[in-house]
Amino acid sequence: MHPRRPEGFDGLGYRGGGREESGPGARPFGSASELGHWVTSPPDIPGSRNLHWGEKTPPCGAETPLGGAGLNEESSLGASGPGAEQLNRFAGFGIGLASLFTENVLAHPCIVLRRQCQVNYHARNYHLTPFTIVNIMYSINKTQGPRALWKGMGSTFIVQGITLGTEGIVSEFTPLPRELSHKRNLKQIGGHLLLKGLTHVIAMPFYSASLIETVQSEIIRDNPGVLDCVKEGIGRVVGMGVPHSKRLLPLMVLIFPTALHGVLHYVISSIVQKLVLCILKRDNSHNHPTESSTSVQSMLDAYFPELIASFAASLCADVMLYPLETVLHRLHIQGTRTIIDNTDLGYEVLPINTQYEGMRDCINTIKREEGMLGFYKGFGAVIVQYTLHVVLLQFTKIIYSTLLQNVS
Repeated sequence: MHPRRPEGFDGLGYRGGGREESGPGARPFGSASELGHWVTSPPDIPGSRNLHWGEKTPPCGAETPLGGAGLNEESSLGASGPGAEQLNRFAGFGIGLASLFTENVLAHPCIVLRRQCQVNYHARNYHLTPFTIVNIMYSINKTQGPRALWKGMGSTFIVQGITLGTEGIVSEFTPLPRELSHKRNLKQIGGHLLLKGLTHVIAMPFYSASLIETVQSEIIRDNPGVLDCVKEGIGRVVGMGVPHSKRLLPLMVLIFPTALHGVLHYVISSIVQKLVLCILKRDNSHNHPTESSTSVQSMLDAYFPELIASFAASLCADVMLYPLETVLHRLHIQGTRTIIDNTDLGYEVLPINTQYEGMRDCINTIKREEGMLGFYKGFGAVIVQYTLHVVLLQFTKIIYSTLLQNVS
């Protein structure tokens, strides 16, 4: 069996007709239609042509051997210009970076205050609306400085790295699948969810240390090192390090609620993401943009549905599992001698002296002493967090569409 690709082929440098191939299966290319089969690249990989020095991308209106299906489709994504083509190459990276910045940096003050409200069983004000959350943020920032709202950010990145690394290592040395194929069965799904649960259990001590860093009051807190989260996590596993009280729950008690929350969050976010993505793709297929906005709209449709689906998935999972997260954080923080900010006033500190015996006792105690709304303390911070995310996504979309229109 001989290869169909002619010898000496070098992308668009091959011009056919200038040399004869004598080998079996090789033949000269005398027409542009035959040459087009070799010199084009898949239309779904922008900027992937093997261009040589001094050559240019064929213009959008030029005839192509694919009858408008190949290069025409790709050039429409490129918005008919080298500037737009360059913008196309970095668009996904820039938009994704803006989304990651919002999730992990800009929203961190909301995460800090949300966790402090969740573990504060003393609180009279539940902060269910964004208005009270913004007010208490201002008070804490005024009395303790901006660092009080950004504490523990480094440890959250470390925990994310440990989680990703653990998942990769466990999947390499076990038959548990890290990704699910299209032809998945119940065994594969069960193994995949088991992998997610094991990952959260292994990262659990470091998550506890990171949680303490984010809720500990800046007034009495020393300047922690970058790797203190790792050191304290290991210390909790081996029973060494910072002394804790007798109320500290053993890690075995925390395994079930931690794994349950992690797996449920993954399942809910995955289902919602797929549903939203299907809806957005169906709507985009029914919409027929005008000729002037085709290139801009096609570029936006290529990047934003994934971000919107990821945003909706994260929002739904956080809202649905907020009560479970409140219980989980109270169990993790118990007995760690942590002192938090007074979320009612913003200028005092309070100790955490809970005595829960486990997950069930924590649920019953919150329901009895704080009511059902006690599970939603600090929910206003979630509203502020995702409002910021929506605003930044919309702002990025406006800037990006404006740049595309100017370049095209």
